[in-house]
This record gives sequence, structure tokens and C-alpha cells, in this order.
Amino acid sequence: MRRILVATTPGEGHVNGMVEVARALVRGGHDVRWYTGRAFRPKVEATGAVFAPMRAGHDWGGKTREEAFPHHAGLTGIDSMAAAFRDIFFRPAYGQMRDIEAILDEFPADVVVTGETIFGANFAAERRRIPIAWVATSVYIFGSRDTAPLGLGMRPDASPAGHLRNRALKRLSRTLVKPIRELRAEADVTRSRAGLTPIDAGPFENIVHPPDLYLMGTVPSFEYPRGDILPQTHFVGPFVGPPPQGFEPPAWWGELKGGRPVVHVTQGTVANDADRLLAPALAALADLDVLVVATTGVPPESLDLGPLPANVRLERFLPHYELLPHVDVMVTNGGYGGVNTALSHGVPLVVAPATEEKHEVAARVGWSGVGIGLRRRAMTADRIRRAVSTVLAEPSYRRKARALSEEYRRHDGPRRAVELIERLAGSRRSAPVGE
Repeated sequence: MRRILVATTPGEGHVNGMVEVARALVRGGHDVRWYTGRAFRPKVEATGAVFAPMRAGHDWGGKTREEAFPHHAGLTGIDSMAAAFRDIFFRPAYGQMRDIEAILDEFPADVVVTGETIFGANFAAERRRIPIAWVATSVYIFGSRDTAPLGLGMRPDASPAGHLRNRALKRLSRTLVKPIRELRAEADVTRSRAGLTPIDAGPFENIVHPPDLYLMGTVPSFEYPRGDILPQTHFVGPFVGPPPQGFEPPAWWGELKGGRPVVHVTQGTVANDADRLLAPALAALADLDVLVVATTGVPPESLDLGPLPANVRLERFLPHYELLPHVDVMVTNGGYGGVNTALSHGVPLVVAPATEEKHEVAARVGWSGVGIGLRRRAMTADRIRRAVSTVLAEPSYRRKARALSEEYRRHDGPRRAVELIERLAGSRRSAPVGE
């Protein structure tokens, strides 16, 4: 048995991505404590882990991003991504570190298991010299000679010309892209406050050192190939659990087999800005001969959507395990977990990103051929309609999504993650080269 400290940012996507890994660790006989926001205590304790609340760390759990950080409202693209890193991940890190070091004083963990953006846990592990494993909640974040800097939403290019492009963009982003330049300075200040020396690295990389183990919740075909990927990186597949129990379908559920294509529109788990995706998508699809199944992530009555089109069925939440086998295309804001879940079911995508790093997810959807990633300027009802119509009409998107689903089926993310975490805890050094 090992003592394992889990730590996650207090957001739905960060916590949900860790649930099945924590549950598998507990089932493996390990003593697991989980540090996160108080709103997630029931979810943490349902895994069998012992809940450890945030105290000095900023606990914004249970709120939408706009509720917790009102000054983020309206931000998109790289501005949104930089603001998220600064306010959600960098500035709370010192308080998180204090909390986690207090936990470690009474619970000397053999390994710390975190999402990649709870930087206070990384600081504590670095200061205490404890191995750390990341359970990724998004795309691979480290730089490469084969890719442009994170945040630009550009496709990879490993050619000689591409290497020149990537080097030039990295230099320019450090000096000319104001949000990135300011974020690099913020990272140095944050590390200094924690008593740690600066890291000379690229944008989004100078806040913490790479982990001892980097577990990607996807498959290799959905991530850009890199000749210099960190050797401790492992593609383990999505971190999904068994089918939900006790699902009671809504009264309209039989319409899923009514012969019309089914389009699933998802707002995400904590989004409450209906004008960003949900309202344009419902308007875009109102005149198509499709059944639109939309989920809001928040109480539908809290959103000002007006009269719903006749072809729309609106719910706060539906389990993807039950819904996705009926879906022909999913329209999403680009949440990483939802995108990977859709692909594991062979469902092609239309991604309309706006906030955080979701434009990077959209870029990978387009690059892998499993759907269409819209750019910010394409967020109109007309362009959403055209994108959905194209994905429905062109069989290559469904074919490539189904091919990717076969790759997902060869992976058991939670089981493989536990095997690698156990190996790291036992060796107290970096895991072997990833497969």
C-alpha cells in the first residue's frame, strides 16, 4: 500500500478527469487523500478517498468561471487562455502550496498525483522532493521543435521550414505577444514567492518543471506527433469509468431512433454564457431536418434562450455513455474530456472554441480529420450550420472518428494510470519511456 496525495484545481473538468483514477487507486488498496474545493467533497468521498479541503488556496468550486472571475467575461482566444493561467492557476499557487505542505506534514505521501495546472502541488512536490504524476486535463503543454508555441492554435510542422517557423514564433511570442510576455513574468514572480528559482523555458513552461510521469487522457492519433516528446509521457486513453447506474431517460428519448440525424450540442460543465455557443447553435440548426439534443451544464431556466425551436430537446445533463451511441455529430465548446469521450464513441465533431485553451483542442480536431474546428471569427449561426451540414454530409469525418474509436478501445485509462503511478511511487524516480 502507498500513500498517495491527489490534488486538483476546483473546477468540474479538473475534478471529473481525476475521479476514475482516484477510484482505481483506492480499489488498488492505496491510502488516498484528495485536496480540492469543498463543492466536490461528495464526489471525492464517493471514490473512497479522504477529502482534504482548500484553506489558503482559492476555492472557487461550484461557480462558473464568470462568477468566480468576473473580469474574464468576454475574453476569448489567447487573451482568455492567458487570463486563465494567471488568475486560476498561477496566483492561487502559493496558497495551494501552503495547504499541501500542511497535509504532507501529517500525511507523508509517496507520490503526488495532480492535474497539470494545480501549480501549488507542483511547488510542494518540488520543495519536498516527492515524485509527481500529472493526469492531463487537456492537450500536451510542453514545447517542441515540431510545433508552434501553445496558444496560437497552429498545426504542427516537422519539416526544416517548419522548424524555422516554430523557432521564430517562440522567440516572437516571448517578446511581442503581450499576454504571453506578461504571463512569463507572472510565472517568475509566482515561483519566487514560493521560494523557488526561475525556470528558463518557453511560454506556459516556466512555472513548473516537467512531471516525473505525464499521463495523457487520449490516444496518440489525437495529439500532434513530436520527435522530442518527453520520455515520461504515456498515452493511456480517456479516464472514463463504468456505465452510470439508474439512468432514467427523458420522455422524448424514443425520438433518438426516429430516423433523423441527431446533433448533440453541449455548453460544457460550468459555462453560463448562452450567447457564446448554445444560442447560436440552436438558431443555426433550427431549420435543418435534425433532432437537436442540447445540454446546458447549468439549470436551463437560468439561461435566456427564448422559445426553443421545435427540433430541440433541452436538458441540464445527460450521461454521454447513454446518449453518444445515438449521436451523428457533436457540437461543443472544446472541453478536452468531452471531445475525447465523443471520439471514443466514434462521433465526429464541430468545435466552436472561445475560452482557455479550447482553440488548441479545436485545432487538433481539424488536424486529425475527425471534425471541423471553427475559429473565433467563425462563431456565427450560419457558419455553425454549414459546419454541421458538412460533417453530416461528408463520410470521411465519421470514418476517421470511428477509426480513432478503435484506438481508444485498446486503452483502459484508469487501469494503466494506476499501474504507472504505482511504479513511480515504488521507484521514487521518473517512469520508463512512454508507449
